[in-house]
Amino acid sequence: MTRLPLFLTLMVLLAATGCHRVSFEDSVLSKKQVGYRIGELPDYWHRVFVEGNDLAFSEADTGRALSVNSTCEGYDDPPLPVLTRHLLMGFTERREVSQQLIPLDGREALRSRHLAKLDGVPVELELVVLKKDGCVFDFTYVAPPGQAEPRMRDFDQLVAGFHAERKS
Repeated sequence: MTRLPLFLTLMVLLAATGCHRVSFEDSVLSKKQVGYRIGELPDYWHRVFVEGNDLAFSEADTGRALSVNSTCEGYDDPPLPVLTRHLLMGFTERREVSQQLIPLDGREALRSRHLAKLDGVPVELELVVLKKDGCVFDFTYVAPPGQAEPRMRDFDQLVAGFHAERKS
């Protein structure tokens, strides 16, 4: 089985730019402009620190990774499909497998699945993008092709437990 090297997995997680001073405890992230809760993850997901990400987790030796990001300034309020395309920048041979609107934290979010390549390495991506209270939240799950399903429930749980609170 081909495994996505850790450095490529972490590159996938670089969807946002800039440094954030964040705290994360008991599934609650807090930073300057926003705080949010995520659903709990099983112990085999280990938090990793990637510049430009609020939260990132990887599962050792599998090529699977999860990330959650928030941006509350510096965007022009584009529609959800445009925000999703921003997450796909840098990928080649992109192919959308599915896309649907889902309810999330009292709003409508866009969930999509894509097959793509990053530096020639095939990956499967599950993306969720949400706009709420002047912020954009994005959730990313990356796995080697055909290896996403065994941990999709974890991603679903992380997203389902999401609740945001904008700080004044």
